[in-house]
Amino acid sequence: MRIRIPTPLRSYTAQSAYADADGATVGELLADLERRHPGIRFRMVDEQNQLRKHMKIFLNDEAVRDLATPVGPADEITIMQALSGG
Repeated sequence: MRIRIPTPLRSYTAQSAYADADGATVGELLADLERRHPGIRFRMVDEQNQLRKHMKIFLNDEAVRDLATPVGPADEITIMQALSGG
């Protein structure tokens, strides 16, 4: 499955806006993304295996927070990261 990567995390994907990953759930996709791009998962998932508060994952056009959410081969995944500053 093709996953859209936000600009702040592209240093893990050689500056690519997209990365491929396999899995039946959002959590499995992130685990495979980590296998392919070491270090990226820790930026999205905390030590309690929860999506970090500043991260958003969209399955098609719907925001999901549960890593057990199932995904299908035709689904689109977009990762977004909130930024702060002024």
